[in-house]
Amino acid sequence: MAGRSARAAVRLDTPVQFLKGIGERRAEALERLGVRTARDLLWHLPHRYIDASTLTPLARADVGQEVACVGRVVAKGVLPTRRGLRIFHAVLRDDSGLLECVWPGQPFLDRTIVVGQTLLVSGPVRFYHGRQMAPREFVILADGDADGDSLPTGKVLPVYPATEGLSHKIIRGLIERHLEGLIALSEDALPEPDRQTLDLPKLPDALRSVHRPTSTEDAERGRRRLAFDELFDLQLMLIRARTLAKRHRSGVAFSLKRDLTTQFKESLPWQLTADQHRALREITGDMTASERMHRLLMGDVGTGKTVVALFAMLLAIENDFQAAFMAPTELLVEQHGATLEKLLEPLSLRPELLLGRQTAAEKAAVRKRLASGQTRLVVGTHALLQEGVAFRRLGLVVIDEQHRFGVEQRAALIGKGAAPDVLLLTATPIPRSLALTLYGDLDISTLKERPPGRGTVRTAVRNSGQRERVLEFIRGECEKGRQAYVVLPVIEETERADLRAATTMMQSLAARWPELQVGLVHGRLKAEERDAVMRRFRNGELHVLVATTVIEVGIDVPNATMMLIEHPDRFGLAQLHQLRGRIGRGAEESYCILLVDGPAPDRLQGFAATQDGFRIAELDLAERGMGDLIGARQSGGFEVRHARLPEDADLLGRARELATRIIAADPALQRRENQRLRERAVTRYPRAVELFRVG
Repeated sequence: MAGRSARAAVRLDTPVQFLKGIGERRAEALERLGVRTARDLLWHLPHRYIDASTLTPLARADVGQEVACVGRVVAKGVLPTRRGLRIFHAVLRDDSGLLECVWPGQPFLDRTIVVGQTLLVSGPVRFYHGRQMAPREFVILADGDADGDSLPTGKVLPVYPATEGLSHKIIRGLIERHLEGLIALSEDALPEPDRQTLDLPKLPDALRSVHRPTSTEDAERGRRRLAFDELFDLQLMLIRARTLAKRHRSGVAFSLKRDLTTQFKESLPWQLTADQHRALREITGDMTASERMHRLLMGDVGTGKTVVALFAMLLAIENDFQAAFMAPTELLVEQHGATLEKLLEPLSLRPELLLGRQTAAEKAAVRKRLASGQTRLVVGTHALLQEGVAFRRLGLVVIDEQHRFGVEQRAALIGKGAAPDVLLLTATPIPRSLALTLYGDLDISTLKERPPGRGTVRTAVRNSGQRERVLEFIRGECEKGRQAYVVLPVIEETERADLRAATTMMQSLAARWPELQVGLVHGRLKAEERDAVMRRFRNGELHVLVATTVIEVGIDVPNATMMLIEHPDRFGLAQLHQLRGRIGRGAEESYCILLVDGPAPDRLQGFAATQDGFRIAELDLAERGMGDLIGARQSGGFEVRHARLPEDADLLGRARELATRIIAADPALQRRENQRLRERAVTRYPRAVELFRVG
């Protein structure tokens, strides 16, 4: 009776340490995995499955293949190399034979992997004094004193995210022990008629399928149900947020006066692209409508977002309102200020700058002009958010690289007007399916065409044997007056990773090219130091800038026509595209060179073959998966764990349709039949508490 009563007392919000078999020590380890309650344990899902039918016997792991194998560790050790790199190796045995596995630069694994353990390893097999695997992943299936996980043909073994002190095997045992009891506490919030129409399994069945699958197909069917719920809850939140953001503007009403906007269009020395014309029609339609604009302008590098944003700002200004343009760094603000000043010169308008490094007197003067309405257009950093900054009549807020600002910062600037229109800018192209997931609360305009007059960027993949020719080419171009970026993945060399680093590269190039000026920027420098080096490069005082990805969102240097990226396989495709966008800003032809140590992966050849940022974003999404790309969005604090795009695009579309219908009929989810949906959304996304607040 006592046991039954203890079990009955367990709820989904029960702290995990009070579940049988866990206790305080294991609860501390589980917390590192984000598992704090019984609900978290139930939703700690496998990140992969081992299917016995797909395992390769060790003796049949052939050179050139990428395989997954299971074997018992029979020997191990750490071997030094001539270069000082230490390599951990382990020999595995199964019924078919032996295979050596090596982990270069990871000697610390000697403390983790012990003789007698059963390991799952997966990775490429190469020939080096015999067959060798360099595992991309390994999982300890059983300790030396255990029999190991039997994997008869047809059995599918779930593999859970683990942590130090809690192997995946222990976690699997804990989940198996509590699975049925926790499933019984879970309520299915999806209305039954909709579930049947969508042909999705019931929630309890889906949870069993992902934790205890009978086949990989069974696990996938369960995952898709959980993915739908996740996308559906997210769409409920985004559509509700969009509804609230677009409420009536409390009196702000722009009209098409065709005064400054027409003058500006006639002053441009080039024709707008078709994409720019379409984006302007969408933005103008929003700004002249009775509802507030809440729009994202998404454009590939060099597609003319600033010009489109300036049209919107001029529409606000010619209606006797003020416009504010916020960017994340002082260098970007200076760059935008210079660009806008040049574009606005024929209109006799001058943008005002507000920067943190200005003197107190300078900032006070800017604040006075903003409060009086004398300043009609201001460009600034976070300094715009300070309490002393007030506007006479703020009508439009434009935020560049909006993902660099949190929701509170954006709200602080928007709150300085009665109800200003909002235009967010991003130079990170993303596929439509991901855009609906990340930015479903916004209307979206897209720029893909590049205006005429931009130089082309030729991208080439080269191997280490061509390093000397590549460096000589860069030196020669710099001597002709051009500038170059050299990008590396790490700041300093370490024992754990055999990678060239920015600091040593800077020293090497400075010694190699005494006639050239070489600079260095990376994330550990203070912002003022970083900006100072970037200004020197922008002003032509440096020929070569050695950098990490800190230049991913950087300044325009039209004279920079070369970029060398070392270890490009360490970067995502979208990240490589952002880096490449730093060159090709002028009219000259530019060159991006990817320098690899071995054979060039197909993904890099595919990247080199296209400059279409949206195509690269699709490839990046397919390669890295949903979770890696989306992370936790600053403006909402949400993450997507179960959905995979673009393959789940059908689920996203159906989730959006259902969420739109439900929000239209019951905006705050107050009806009895929607109570569970509201509770689940609030549990999953803290932001939903405010969005669905009643009254």
